[in-house]
Amino acid sequence: HIVDTLGFCGHYIHVNGGGRSGRAPIICALYKRGGEMGQRDLMGMFELKAGSLSEILAKIEREGLIERTRDPQDRRQLIVRLTPEGHEQATAEQLDRERFRAEALCCLTDAECEQLEDMLARIKQHWLQLQQDKGDCQ
Repeated sequence: HIVDTLGFCGHYIHVNGGGRSGRAPIICALYKRGGEMGQRDLMGMFELKAGSLSEILAKIEREGLIERTRDPQDRRQLIVRLTPEGHEQATAEQLDRERFRAEALCCLTDAECEQLEDMLARIKQHWLQLQQDKGDCQ
């Protein structure tokens, strides 16, 4: 039951907290870095393959939220920039994320939050060890 509940919480955080990749996280990342980044830097940040990121960026570009241009210093590189519409959307997304984070655990006391944080940190370490042990067996 606990693992099912953690699964629900993970999904809820992913959906309501902005996700891990896709439009919202990418425009928020750009917003936090002054509105532009190299495409290669975005690829590393989101741990995406070049083709996957390119596909996501093409969709965001079609929505008019970003533009991609060649880096004048290195023509092989692309610079991804928020458009004015993208900046507006990223501001709204960032406010939604901050609101979610502020409200997500307000049902717990400070002591309960500390206790939960400690338990989740231990679970995370255990799961990482399980993953490493599994990799060692392969």
